[in-house]
Amino acid sequence: MTSPLTLFCSFYPVLAVTFVSLVHSETFCRLQNHFEPAFMAQGDFLLGGIFPLHYNQEMPDLNSTYRPPPVNFDPRAFRWALTMILTVDEINQNKELLPNHTLGYKIFDSCAYPLTGQRAALAVLNGVTEEGHGVCSGASPLLAIIGESGSAQSIVVSRILRPFRIPMISYFSSCACFTDRQKYPTFFRVIPNDDYQVKALAQLLVHFNWTWVGLIRGDHEYGRFAVQGLLRELQGTKVCVGDKYFQSFKNSIDALCIYLCHIILSGLVIRTSQAKVVVVFSAEGEMTPFLRDYMEQNITGIQWVASEAWVTASVFSGSVYYPYLGGTIGFGIKTGYIPGLGDFIQRVTPYVYPSNPLMQELWEALYGCAPVSPSDSDLPLCSGDETLLEKHAAYMNTSSPRVAYNVYKAVYAVAHSLHNLFLCQPGAGPFENNSCAQSTNIHPWQLQQYLQEVQFTINGEEVNFDLKGDSIPYYDIINWQRGASGNIEFVPVGLFDGTKAAGQELVIKEDRIVWAGHQMSVCSDSCAPGSRKAVRRGELVCCFDCVPCDSGKISNETDSIECRECPEDFWSNSDRTACIPKEVEFLAYDTVGIVLTVISVVGACLTIAVLVIFFYHRNTPIIRMNNSELSFFILLSLTLCFLCCLVFIGEPTAWSCMLRHTVFSITFSLCISCILGKTLVVLAAFTATRPGNNLMKWLGPKQQRAIIFISTLVQVVICVAWLIDAPPHPFRNMEYERSKIILECSNGSSLAFWCVLGYIGLQAGLCFLLAFLARNLPGNFNEAKVITFSILIFCAVWLAFIPAYISSPGNYADAVESFAILASSFGLLLCLFVPKCYIILLKPEKNTKQHLIGKDKK
Repeated sequence: MTSPLTLFCSFYPVLAVTFVSLVHSETFCRLQNHFEPAFMAQGDFLLGGIFPLHYNQEMPDLNSTYRPPPVNFDPRAFRWALTMILTVDEINQNKELLPNHTLGYKIFDSCAYPLTGQRAALAVLNGVTEEGHGVCSGASPLLAIIGESGSAQSIVVSRILRPFRIPMISYFSSCACFTDRQKYPTFFRVIPNDDYQVKALAQLLVHFNWTWVGLIRGDHEYGRFAVQGLLRELQGTKVCVGDKYFQSFKNSIDALCIYLCHIILSGLVIRTSQAKVVVVFSAEGEMTPFLRDYMEQNITGIQWVASEAWVTASVFSGSVYYPYLGGTIGFGIKTGYIPGLGDFIQRVTPYVYPSNPLMQELWEALYGCAPVSPSDSDLPLCSGDETLLEKHAAYMNTSSPRVAYNVYKAVYAVAHSLHNLFLCQPGAGPFENNSCAQSTNIHPWQLQQYLQEVQFTINGEEVNFDLKGDSIPYYDIINWQRGASGNIEFVPVGLFDGTKAAGQELVIKEDRIVWAGHQMSVCSDSCAPGSRKAVRRGELVCCFDCVPCDSGKISNETDSIECRECPEDFWSNSDRTACIPKEVEFLAYDTVGIVLTVISVVGACLTIAVLVIFFYHRNTPIIRMNNSELSFFILLSLTLCFLCCLVFIGEPTAWSCMLRHTVFSITFSLCISCILGKTLVVLAAFTATRPGNNLMKWLGPKQQRAIIFISTLVQVVICVAWLIDAPPHPFRNMEYERSKIILECSNGSSLAFWCVLGYIGLQAGLCFLLAFLARNLPGNFNEAKVITFSILIFCAVWLAFIPAYISSPGNYADAVESFAILASSFGLLLCLFVPKCYIILLKPEKNTKQHLIGKDKK
């Protein structure tokens, strides 16, 4: 034999109740089917209670022909029902609250299933007994209902109560869908709205940097609305829900568990997914078979994040669950203190209530034995020495009730509302014409008016409802840890206070948390500074590759979305983590600069030495016959040519840039003008021997000076015009090499620059032409040959300089120009003066007039 409740919960209840019948022309209420309450007590005002005292692991098929196996008794829900009984008795004994009035109750079992909850709601509406209620007239004896636990059941019950305008206060239905006051106008609850829970869960995932999580939910309103809210809260964060699994519970839950364990968890954890954190929105009854098959797969190491529906379920507190569920973290509803609950539960035994079949089921669930004989079960008779079964050991622990405390507050909310209704003063009521309710004929909708405005304090906690029927949001953060006895203990490790300012709601004591083994759950490892995230095509944003930043760009944060470009004067370091000042390059006094400086100084010293030699031997024939004055001018100008190379070395400034090309061009123009003058003198001297040719009178010292002055003056005019119109200036070249700043001198006017070089080339070309024409004139020392060769070298150097200069940037261009200056200067010095020095110093016997004109005796 099975108990009536167990037998009922085993059958499909869809056609169980017919509430109102119309027979002939008479209207009367008749109970068409019996659905016995679990507990019932008489009172002036009736409260209904609906609790999931049983739950089924398998739901029946829709054809109503399948009979499922016996249901399971839930001691946890039974404790909630006892809490309601205790609270009603406590209020009835309170002389200050509802004096001269008593509350009654009628508690039914919903079997944790919506259709059974529907029948429980209809049964509680039928009245306390069948007698005495033949005609439906006057106010309903039922003022309010305390229930239901699951959101799916509460939706069904609330819709049934809506036409009757009977308020319903839920102690465990947290679905956000109930905030719709048009659909659920009579719904209240003392548990926070799931919008706050999903907000807290989102903050928890972000806090621990779990960017890749799995998600499992049941196919009911609680799961659907919770998932929608969580996904909404996670928008704009770094958290991705990579694996979402939804499953209908119409079919066998065993099949569901096999599907989830083999498909979801194997794929989610073992094979390809890197999600080590799984968020579960599920009820306690749904989790039981799921975890059974999960444990059979021997999968460990998952960091479970539990919803408030099962995070404090005592059925999972046994030591057998710890290897698989240890470290679970989640949000539990607020605890409270219920005076006398522990003693009251201790007194509720089958021996005190022998006629209540639930007592026998409770004892069988707690101790695994039958309290009385004969028993409907096959369990042995209790001896009195049994201990609580491990899976229900927490049933007797009433030190910090959570859901039971919500039941306690819900009953008190009805009592305080009813008490406030009785305190109404005529003419100051909330109803039409400021009227009050009739104390002898109170309608449920009148009580709802006071429920909406009720505000009271219980155990130091303020209880009230907002316009949507929600209560103050508050959660404890629960962590599943191994206790001293090996069982799982639900340890508070923080809290979430929804009344605090944004960003301050979550408080976590991380040092007290015990983890399941994985504190990180990511699809891709974080990108270190110096790289950026590149989202993989077709995948969520949490799955990405780390791409090093390009040159000139940096990222100094972990998981940067993009690399930031360095300012113009900065460049990225080798790690691409910081911008450092760009390296500044110019022709400095480093290796190249020092070499050029030494060569320049040596060239100038050699030129001065030659000048000293020439000055000392100025009266010798070789110097006098080759126009000593022009030779001194050439040596002085060559000295300046060597020294002007120093202006090209060092950091460019406005003055150095203007001096570089102007000094160089004027000194070289002076030098070439002197050589040109000497060439003209040589050519005129040798042609003057012809009869009738008196060309030398036009090339005297004054004329020679005039030629040099005028030739040089042209170059000076070009340079002055250049400096006035567009002078050379310092320039920061960042285009040639982006990682460096090359300091160079901009020409200002390219036309002027090439005019300067062109004029020098014109002078050199004219000089070469005249010297070439005089190369075959008689004499042992024909200086025209020397001038021809020296100018040839000069032109070759500068012709090679032009392409090298154009293709060389910055300091390399300055080095090329300096090298050209030195090479051409050395070419002129060596070709023009070394042969004369050789004769002066080493062959003095050839330093005679006869030898030089070729008339000495052989």
